Amino acid sequence: MPADMPLPSSAAQPLVDPFGRDITYLRVSVTDRCDFRCVYCMSEDMAFLPKRDLLTLEELDRICSVFVDSGVRKLRITGGEPLVRRDIMSLFGSLSRHLESGALDELTLTTNGSQLARYASELAACGVRRVNVSLDTLDADKFRRITRWGDLSKVMAGLDAAQAAGLKVKINAVALKDVNEDEIETLLTWAHGRGMDLTLIEVMPLGEIDGERIDQFLPLSLVRARLSRRFTLDAVEDRTGGPARYVRVAETGGRLGFITPMTHNFCESCNRVRLTCTGQLFMCLGQEDAADLRHPVRASQSDDLLRQTILGAIARKPKGHDFVIDRRHARPALRRHMSTTGG
Repeated sequence: MPADMPLPSSAAQPLVDPFGRDITYLRVSVTDRCDFRCVYCMSEDMAFLPKRDLLTLEELDRICSVFVDSGVRKLRITGGEPLVRRDIMSLFGSLSRHLESGALDELTLTTNGSQLARYASELAACGVRRVNVSLDTLDADKFRRITRWGDLSKVMAGLDAAQAAGLKVKINAVALKDVNEDEIETLLTWAHGRGMDLTLIEVMPLGEIDGERIDQFLPLSLVRARLSRRFTLDAVEDRTGGPARYVRVAETGGRLGFITPMTHNFCESCNRVRLTCTGQLFMCLGQEDAADLRHPVRASQSDDLLRQTILGAIARKPKGHDFVIDRRHARPALRRHMSTTGG
């Protein structure tokens, strides 16, 4: 490089971790609060963060925009339940400019569906094209037991509204031993019958809950073997930017995904980092190391310090996580709940 040529700015540097993985996907938790209390996610008597600790929507937009400028192509808004955050649609509206400019490929969210009937049309107007809806059962009584506070009819109304607004819906279901394992075939045929993909997820050991996760844990290798007795599962190379591995179900024509952090981790191809609602950037869901982005975003109106902090964090991204669920590891792998990190 000639001596008179300026050094590349941090804005031009792509986010590449120590293992050569391009970081192109940012998951952003906008709140740790939720209107459900799912038994595998949190205790019923949760203590949530004081609102003063949360990043403002403007700060979230600024951080997301720096990531987009650094090569992130997909933003997923999560929580808690993201749609319970006050004025959340203003964030979607602001971030949609990156879709319009072509800098961002996708702006999406994961939701429990309770607020979708209210917001589906507005989400579509902001450029959201697909949403993930967490739904573990089609039985109203069982739904109430799993979520403690949830109303299945509101979620179903949300699904109707989302599809009417033109949103593509994927159902996420946590496989729960002795709870919904006898219902997975029904969930599959129902979802595919409505033109929705289904992704099954293994329980993860995050945060204290009421009970033991070993009593909830259902290996998806076992689920897949059971499904194979009834359905033809043809492996496909489809990727949606996340950790799911997909098959095509010949009998329904739909896609079925498996997210297996416990029985077969997906770390080798990880392209993701997670931003919490307090500004902590976790480079790995299953590790404690985090970078504080709240300080640099509040310390200066310039983005230089924020960019350098992000680059330094990506340089520490680990190869993978070390999740274990068994009787010898009854305590959660990490104390923080999924709702704190971002679901």
